[in-house]
Amino acid sequence: MPELISVMVVSSIFVGLILFFMISFWRYGYLLEADLDTFVTRLNAQDYLRTAIGDSSGLLNQNGIADNNTNNPDPADASNLYWIPIHAVPGNTPIGSTNTTTPLLYFRRASVNSSKAIILNGSQPYEDEFVLYLDGTTKNLLLRSLANPLATDNRLKTSCPPAIATANCPADKTISSDVASVDTKYFSRNGNLIDYHSIWDPDINDYAGPDYPTVEVLELTINISKKPIFQKTNATVNSTIIRVALRNT
Repeated sequence: MPELISVMVVSSIFVGLILFFMISFWRYGYLLEADLDTFVTRLNAQDYLRTAIGDSSGLLNQNGIADNNTNNPDPADASNLYWIPIHAVPGNTPIGSTNTTTPLLYFRRASVNSSKAIILNGSQPYEDEFVLYLDGTTKNLLLRSLANPLATDNRLKTSCPPAIATANCPADKTISSDVASVDTKYFSRNGNLIDYHSIWDPDINDYAGPDYPTVEVLELTINISKKPIFQKTNATVNSTIIRVALRNT
């Protein structure tokens, strides 16, 4: 009987050790998988945003093309077709809570046709507009496209929130997932920091610092946080810095 008890105890110890090493191996494997996923996400975000924003003709305070599915409508406009105005204020924007969205940037690019040629309005190009925003429900960084309705044969289609997307209104593009926050900085071509809040005008009782039209270099830092399987905390935490020189000068 003592021998049987000894065998059972030793067997239990070995089983426990095997389970411990198996679970540790699985945790490590899922951690590596999460790290790889976020690495790929960061590379894709860098490539896409550098191209999309780098080819833009400038940042905007507010969209000028009406959006029938505005997530954060301007409270001063009863039409609800325009996103809330924003200004060039450096800082950190955290992901919002569930069922909230937070606009980060509005920018514009020349409209192109199905042959990828720029569509001109006389000597000037028609321009489409874009909204980069955070979705608190999915923890994603998304891009809304607003096609210029006056640009004949416009290659771009206006996009919609993913929940109501259709063939005629495709889903907003997911730029990055598992986003915790985004840092933004704005610079002149000479490297001077641009901050709308840097100047207070007592005559208008409001800020009057340099704003988006003067921004020539944009820096975005996407902070990603992900909790792999078998982890109690967001064990995968990393960031990617995207610096883009704009073509608005």
